[in-house]
Amino acid sequence: MHKVLILGSGAAGLTAAIYAARANLKPALINGTQRGGQLTITTDVENYPGFRHGIMGPALMEEMEAQAKRFGTEFIEGTVTKVDLSKSPFKVWIEDERIEETESLIIATGASAKLLGIPSEGAFMGFGVSACATCDGFFFKEQEILVIGGGDTAMEEATYLTKFASKVTIVHRRGEFRASKIMFERAQRNPKIAWITNAELLEVLGEGDGLGKKVVGALLRDTVTGETRKVHATGVFLAIGHQPNSKPFAGLLDMDETGYIKTHDGTKTSVEGVFAAGDVQDKIYRQAITAAGSGCMAAIDAERWLEAKHHAEAVHGGA
Repeated sequence: MHKVLILGSGAAGLTAAIYAARANLKPALINGTQRGGQLTITTDVENYPGFRHGIMGPALMEEMEAQAKRFGTEFIEGTVTKVDLSKSPFKVWIEDERIEETESLIIATGASAKLLGIPSEGAFMGFGVSACATCDGFFFKEQEILVIGGGDTAMEEATYLTKFASKVTIVHRRGEFRASKIMFERAQRNPKIAWITNAELLEVLGEGDGLGKKVVGALLRDTVTGETRKVHATGVFLAIGHQPNSKPFAGLLDMDETGYIKTHDGTKTSVEGVFAAGDVQDKIYRQAITAAGSGCMAAIDAERWLEAKHHAEAVHGGA
């Protein structure tokens, strides 16, 4: 049985592993479906402290993993499919087969950007296609970019991107927007934002291959007439929302209406001994540095909880 079991191998999970391992808790970490998390599909990371010239996303995660291994973290391959949080020790099923038991649990399974599912979207992810304006907007100075979406996320991302781009065009498949009035009006007042309505993205247009590939435009289809047209753009930002990877915990932990795990007093969840860190509980910031910070918090919270639990058991046992 583990003292600490960590679910997820992104910035939150790996940071939690580093802190838990250095506290001599001998943590185990289940990698999940995307080893290294969302940073593995990011190219240059220039806003993570400590790297004056930036670092590639996959390289950053490799360093974090190596650091966690250095302190003795056990890594387990697989994806969590079911959990039992009704009593201690907690049980975690991997691929519905292997069962791991643990005294405490840190959930750092992250969130996934909602994508359109077209092949070119994945082909140019990190090479002109992005789902995070605050992560990648800096790389599009004085360029023309598209933002796909019609909700608050799209309005917020487009407004933020005008700090860098020469022109931002919001592309929405309907004529009406589901964004809140205040966010929509703010975007409307921005002179750098243009609008294409009743249009859907059919294909991201690009050229080159390997590390040299880049986006040069997009193929759009009119949702009313069916006609297609090409538009110029060197960046395509997908802003149709995020989905927290919290499905195995539905009905077991308190969550908000969209599935983000609720935390209180740091990283504590509604079940004692279960903690949550990173994008699975953070729908506001969604940055590598904030995920890492909350991973640190979760490890410290778990350490203190375990210490208090063992102390109480010792006192009770000696009574």
